[in-house]
Amino acid sequence: MIDFNNGSFVKLRKDSTVRERGVAALLIPGEEVLGSYTAMRDYIVFTNKRVISVNVQGITGKKKDYTSMPYSKVSVFSVETSGTLDLDSELELYFSGVGKVTFEFTGASDIVAIGQAISMYVLK
Repeated sequence: MIDFNNGSFVKLRKDSTVRERGVAALLIPGEEVLGSYTAMRDYIVFTNKRVISVNVQGITGKKKDYTSMPYSKVSVFSVETSGTLDLDSELELYFSGVGKVTFEFTGASDIVAIGQAISMYVLK
């Protein structure tokens, strides 16, 4: 499981190889992948229902920890865009029962689109 108490995830960058990594087996009927982002070996997947964080463990990487964070449990969220000197963007999600989860993205990520997608599912 992500260490929710110790800062943010490593900076995430866009990735489109989610289905090859086995996340498809975790999806429920009607759930669609909106996007995926990697940080070294670990990655997160945004769907239309939740955020799935995958923590790849061990030397071979065969062992994986999947953490599911449903949008229905998000009480507050914040999007910070990149700037001139600060090229990274940030997403903070506050989950009831867990607290704050922070994801930092490289400047090339479309954080505004991520924020819009989360708004669409959180504000239903």
